[in-house]
Amino acid sequence: MILIVDCGSQLTQNIARRIREMGVLSEIVPYTTSVEAIAAQHPDGIVLSGGPFSVYDQGAPLYDGAVFSLGVPVLGICYGLQSMAYLLGGSVKATDHREYGETKLRIEQDSRLWNGIPEREWTVWMSHGDIVEQPPEGFVVLARSQSGHIAAMQRGELFAVQYHPEVDHSRYGRQILKNFLEICDARRDWDVEKEFDRIVERTREQIQGKVGIGGISGGIDSSALSVLIGQVAGDAFHPIFVDNGLLRANEMQQVQQSLAPFHLRVRYVDAAKRFLESLRGVTDPDEKRRRIGHDFVHVFEEEARKIPEVSYLAQGTLYPDVIESVPLFGTSSKIKRHHNVGGLPEVMKLEVVEPFRHLFKDEVRAIAEKKLGLPATLVWRHPFPGPGLAVRIIGEVTEEKLAILRHADAILIEELRARGLYHQIAQALIVLTNAHSVGVMGDAGTYEGVAVIRAVTTNDFMTADWFDFEGRDLRAIANRIINEVRGINRVVYDVSQKPPSTIEWE
Repeated sequence: MILIVDCGSQLTQNIARRIREMGVLSEIVPYTTSVEAIAAQHPDGIVLSGGPFSVYDQGAPLYDGAVFSLGVPVLGICYGLQSMAYLLGGSVKATDHREYGETKLRIEQDSRLWNGIPEREWTVWMSHGDIVEQPPEGFVVLARSQSGHIAAMQRGELFAVQYHPEVDHSRYGRQILKNFLEICDARRDWDVEKEFDRIVERTREQIQGKVGIGGISGGIDSSALSVLIGQVAGDAFHPIFVDNGLLRANEMQQVQQSLAPFHLRVRYVDAAKRFLESLRGVTDPDEKRRRIGHDFVHVFEEEARKIPEVSYLAQGTLYPDVIESVPLFGTSSKIKRHHNVGGLPEVMKLEVVEPFRHLFKDEVRAIAEKKLGLPATLVWRHPFPGPGLAVRIIGEVTEEKLAILRHADAILIEELRARGLYHQIAQALIVLTNAHSVGVMGDAGTYEGVAVIRAVTTNDFMTADWFDFEGRDLRAIANRIINEVRGINRVVYDVSQKPPSTIEWE
């Protein structure tokens, strides 16, 4: 087993996911865990996660340095490298040459950490403002970044890297983790299908003999959840589809069609007027999410009263939702509020059931396809945010803006499918900005809205890169939107990576 010491990184669970992918059991503990408790678990190795702090910050997540004397290999990642250097007597400092997103790593010394990697220089993903100025005594610098900063170091079986090998966009990242597991001589006996069996068993224990409701949107998370709960609870489970007026074109019809084979007792609720009224005059994105979440709670409570003896609410919450909404162990930075996490249970009278709370989307997709039998068209459908189009409209949400955005979004998805690009992209969307620009159509001047196309590639949705369209494809999509959607006369393309940007704009 590999033990991961969480220092508050948004990517800690990603480390666990990558290690489990390789068949090795991994568990996460907070940085406050005593070294005695760590030793008692007899880990084959320890990984020190990244984090949003400097080692010099008041309240920085500094674990017990005795962890380095347990006699097992240790791998520090990002803040894990800095904290390792600091606790062992090296020096760490802030730098003006911060590194966020893509950069290059160059090997300076051979190491078992580099086994199986055919290059001496490759692309890695970084996210840091501090650097190790002087490594601790006995450490060898293994690699540097293109800025000349220490990117990897080693002393015996203590290893550390400044970048994030656990993210998809770090080249050879999985190989680095695989090499560390081999250094640890870790046993590969973890099986995702066995984990699914445990999820089913835990869910059955939690909802046995109870009546429940659950939100369903037609996306993979809520659909897989509803099918799972439906298989466990049968007619005692009542999925609820809420038309909040913030959906894409023909959303309800698509949901009905995709879920028909599973014979779920879906209740359809038209609450569009309620949600739009609640959002009137609101421009702050977090306030939008808060109000939408608040209305969802009340809709579910109202529907629950119509069903005798309802006692729980099932939600398709995933781990990225959790870590982007709620600080872990008091250290992780909050990114944004999600409608199904971050305070909802406190105002509800229903027990919350979240079977997928510690899974990533790729894991849910694997379960949905291999264990639950959901069709590929649903499994690989692009994600859609719980707050819907409200968080893809900058500024106040109005019916006019929603109509414009729905039309543009439909064109984008239609074109991606027609051009064979849909499944090359993990998520594609249109953002309707609050800006307007001067244009000319048919020799007449216009002053209309500016739309943004956002398309990214990612497997885990914790990091993402922008999709590199062929010019002819991007041009054709933009031209269709401008020509067919009244209210838009300019289209731009978002080439931001995550981090530092998020996939959604709000």
